Order: sequence, then structure tokens, then C-alpha cells
Amino acid sequence: MKIIMVINMDTDTIVTEIKRMKSERNAIILAHNYQRPEIYNVADFIGDSLELSRAAAKTDADIIVFCGVDFMAESAKLLNPEKTVLLPDREARCPMAAMVSVDALRKMKKEHPGAASMCYINTSAAVKAECDVCCTSANAVKIVNSLPNREVIFVPDRHLGEWVQKQTKKKLILWDGYCYVHAAVNANKLDDLKKDHPKAKVLAHPETPGDALALADHVAGTEGMVKIARESDADEFIIVTENGMLERLKKEAPGKRFFAGAGVCMNQKRITLDKVKDALLLNQHRIEIPENVAMMARRALERMLDMGK
Repeated sequence: MKIIMVINMDTDTIVTEIKRMKSERNAIILAHNYQRPEIYNVADFIGDSLELSRAAAKTDADIIVFCGVDFMAESAKLLNPEKTVLLPDREARCPMAAMVSVDALRKMKKEHPGAASMCYINTSAAVKAECDVCCTSANAVKIVNSLPNREVIFVPDRHLGEWVQKQTKKKLILWDGYCYVHAAVNANKLDDLKKDHPKAKVLAHPETPGDALALADHVAGTEGMVKIARESDADEFIIVTENGMLERLKKEAPGKRFFAGAGVCMNQKRITLDKVKDALLLNQHRIEIPENVAMMARRALERMLDMGK
């Protein structure tokens, strides 16, 4: 009978062990803004989907440990096909990414043969492979306006799509998907928060429904929120995105106060230090993408990086 010994480690010991293994294995750790704050202590890069995609594309590491959800790790693999990409928890999946299927997207493309197809980075590699270009919330407007087509199919987030539609003359054909964290925000809840914190500026992610976005002082992706918080004269902010972002903002803009305007993504929070340690120790869980899918999906991602500069 095989005996497995379980050794409990305190947080400092786990962090030290992860850093040791990173050095020995020539590994880097990429962490999304919505991760648990303790993950920041071992991350080499912290950012939004666009910044992490750029970091993944530039790294010379042999191993990438992606602290985020499935589509993010897939994107890192697409940009680094020769490298090992590990997702510490195989069940860390994005529900919004799962709302669009390849077959249904193909049907929509047939119904709109003159339209370009653009997918939010919050999609599977298989869906990216069906699209002309990818985007993030930070560059979606720029990429839509750069496309030659008058019509653009956009999947899967209808709220982000509605926000982009207001800033372009192109016609967007929207998928009926959403982020469950941002979609739960509404104007009444946000108005109550504004009354509780009358001096606070509202920074809202464009995945938020339009009635709530109308109450925001600034609409921005997570990296845009960091920039605004640093540079603004305001000392208080209501942050309308996944509340892990508050920890990042506290680090980037010390001395300012941040109040949660949205909820928690439990999928992002599945990643823990123990799981990061095990990923490096056991080489789990490896991201693999069939080459015929990867080739086409990589094209959409690389086009985004070129157009979104």
C-alpha cells in the first residue's frame, strides 16, 4: 500500500517553496487582478487579460503557471505553443466563456456573411479559432473601429458589446452572454452605494449592465482603473468589478479608499497557494490544445496584439 504524507505548511513557507521551484524550473507565474491577494506574493506579473497576454507572448520561461481561469491559460498556451502552461485548478473555468459554442457561432456567421467575427478574450480556444480577431475590454473599441467590415459579430458578452456599440458607427451583432458577477450589479444598488459614499468616484467595468454604467464617473477595464486611481485627485472610489480588484488597487494607490461595488468570482478564487505549489511540484494541470484549433485561434490572438498596440 502506497502511503502519502501530507505536510501542512504556513503561508510564508509555501511562498518560499514556490519561489524556489520557480527559480529551479525556469517558471513564471501570471496572476489575474481578480486572484486572491496572497497569490500576488508569488506572481511575476499581475494584470488584466491584455497585459497578461502580452507578458505570455514575451516570456523566455520554460513553464508558465497561470493563476486565473481556463481561457486565460489557453491564451498563454496559444502564444507559447512550445512551453508548458499549467492551470493550478482544472475546474477554474469561466462561465461566460462557456456560454458560446462553436456550432452556434458558425450558424450566426452563416446568417451574417458580410460581418467580421470578433470574440472577447473570455472565450475558449475553439471559439477563438472561429473568429477573425480577439479583443479585451481595454481594446475592444479600437479593434472594432479598425475592422473594414460595416457589421461585426461580437461574442459572448452582451453588456460589453452594448458599451462598445455606443462608441462606434459599426453595427454590432451581439451574443446573449454575460459575466454573472457584473450582471448582478444594477442601478438601484449602485445608487445606494453612491449615497453611502457621496465623495467617491465610481469606476465601472464595461461588462456591467448599461443602467449601472450610466451612473459611473469612469468606465474602464481593470488596468484603466489602476491608472485612474493613481492619477485622480479623488481619495475614495466605488469599484464596480470583481472585488479582488480592491486588493490590487490598495497596493497601487496606497492611502486611498476603495469600496466594493460588485461581488466575487468563485471561479477565480479556486486558485490557492497550495494549488500553485502543487502545479509546480507535480507539473499539473497541463493545457493542451489540438494543433488545428491552436493555429487558427493563435491567429485571432496575434491579430489582436498587433491591432491593439
